[in-house]
Amino acid sequence: MSSGTAIMRQLFGTDGIRGVAGQYPLDERTVLAIGRALGKRLAAKATAARVLIGRDTRESSAWISSALAAGLESAQVDVVSAGVITTPGIAYLTRANKFSAGIVISASHNPWQDNGIKVFGADGYKLSDELEHQIETDIFTHLEQLAEGASHNVVSTSEMLPGHGGLREQYARWLADFVCGDDLSTIRVLVDCANGAASGIAPLVFRDCGIKADFLNVDPNGRNINAGCGALHPEHIAQAVAAGRAYDAGITFDGDADRALFSDAAGRVVNGDAILLLAARDMKARGRLANNTVVATTMSNMGLEAALQHDGITMLRAPVGDKYVLEQMLKTGANLGGEQSGHILFRDLDTTTGDGILTALRVVDVMARTGKSLAALVADLKVFPQEIKNVPVRERRPFEQLPSVMEAIHAAEQELDGRGRVVVRYSGTEKLARVMIEAESEQAMRRHTDAIANAVQRAIGA
Repeated sequence: MSSGTAIMRQLFGTDGIRGVAGQYPLDERTVLAIGRALGKRLAAKATAARVLIGRDTRESSAWISSALAAGLESAQVDVVSAGVITTPGIAYLTRANKFSAGIVISASHNPWQDNGIKVFGADGYKLSDELEHQIETDIFTHLEQLAEGASHNVVSTSEMLPGHGGLREQYARWLADFVCGDDLSTIRVLVDCANGAASGIAPLVFRDCGIKADFLNVDPNGRNINAGCGALHPEHIAQAVAAGRAYDAGITFDGDADRALFSDAAGRVVNGDAILLLAARDMKARGRLANNTVVATTMSNMGLEAALQHDGITMLRAPVGDKYVLEQMLKTGANLGGEQSGHILFRDLDTTTGDGILTALRVVDVMARTGKSLAALVADLKVFPQEIKNVPVRERRPFEQLPSVMEAIHAAEQELDGRGRVVVRYSGTEKLARVMIEAESEQAMRRHTDAIANAVQRAIGA
């Protein structure tokens, strides 16, 4: 069994601080304390610290940005707003423009009621678990110092300004430049922007790249982000592509556009595992796949590992979370990695985080250069039957402390005996236990998934 263990932190999960907007830890007072803690740390390192803040389209993102900026400014840190922009956009712009840090207000694929705070260092990389743990201590110290109600009506001058459109255009140009030398006009796609951060950027990029594209869900209203659309529901874009009969592929982003999922022309969903296979083969053929190695996660299907092995490519597994994939890539020198959920990291382009729009451009580029359909490029990926069941939990107790859960896990591992996989882990962003089983038969897969999920439900279910 793999659980993807990491340093235990109280506020930070696998992708920043996340929760229900307006409730701890995303109430105004705590957000102000987070800003102050980050600001004090940055101000101690540089005499003129500058921070770039971007946000997604949730109605709470503006006031969270304002409270966070006010906390940063109270520590004598200058704040620049990029307005609504994707998470990878902030990662790129932070490094390219020499900001001390970059912050994104987003809860990615979560519903509109949730929100989050993601922090990037000056180098454009997400913070390490160790540094997040240290920052948490600072946050709690500042939280104690803030009187109840101290944050009411706090307004940051910088966040009252409109978003810096020039920064968004800089990011869009950077994306388009990666494929600007190739003719992509032969490919027509249908794109779902999830009413999220990609809504104002993806149409510009696709137009600049000469890709024929139609767009869905590009009218955010603060509450429709990820609502029945986007990468959480790839079957919707697949159905639309199949019904339209005029598209070579469908592309769907999540709320902050750090990942992408796809549909082939026939309306079959193409997930991150398949995109890793497509990208790995293309990069190897062009002599660009470092060490003939790909980094995936514990959730990636055994079929991907078998297909890569057939092509002489080694697959390594990291814990779930694109930051952990990146850590493994940096450690091993691999330059391609990603997750089944659609986070793909292309280190051959020196990127520092997953970027859904960039992933989409790479896939379209491979289709245009090879003249092959998306279905043909991934046709030989034989997927083992796999089921993932999410169980809402009231607490995240170590599974080793839950005898009935461990008994169900061991029973599954014994029966599968190397002909399948068992992964049980807690979500880093939601109060969920995720049970994943792969097996040669669907019957065994479902039986063990249900047994473990039921054991978790009885022990700690919400």
